[in-house]
Amino acid sequence: MSSRTDQWRREVQVGVVVRRSPGVTRWARDIWKPVAIIPGAPEAFWKELVHEGEVVDFHAGTVTMELFRADVEGYLVSLNMSVPSVWVVMDKDVTGRSPSGWVVSTVTASAHEALDSLDSGESIVEAVPVPESMAAWIKEFVDMHYIEEPFKKRRRDEIRVDGIEDAKGDPRIRQDSDVYRAPANIKKPRLQ
Repeated sequence: MSSRTDQWRREVQVGVVVRRSPGVTRWARDIWKPVAIIPGAPEAFWKELVHEGEVVDFHAGTVTMELFRADVEGYLVSLNMSVPSVWVVMDKDVTGRSPSGWVVSTVTASAHEALDSLDSGESIVEAVPVPESMAAWIKEFVDMHYIEEPFKKRRRDEIRVDGIEDAKGDPRIRQDSDVYRAPANIKKPRLQ
């Protein structure tokens, strides 16, 4: 029997394929870019998958991708891209064990969460095409929880401009002069 929270969130293990290709400048010898995901992948850490010339694909790691009811709008943005995608976030490897210097930290279907990860500027964030079966799984979750809110045009408050203003500022403080005078009209003492 499933609990009530099973309807609010889902999770799946996802492997990330990262491609190493030769760099085009002398400052960047290699380019590391997430290119695919493997739904239901076993645990792995930078396991070589395909080696073609100087291009190598690695199974860089496996993480849990979670779907939450509150993020369905972000999932819709990702699914409605020209190529339906999920987002891979890679952070610097502080242990030094990774050949690339990066580790997979998150896989998310929310474009909003990916945008938040881009704010720091210290992570690699890439959109990766999502397999059709996984896109259908995400779409089912979205259909279950998404409620489109109709657009409501706001009306401005009616402001009465013909009313009388008794005073400006705090009424408890006595004003010795006209509170409406312009600051340029205040005479400054002359220096001699």
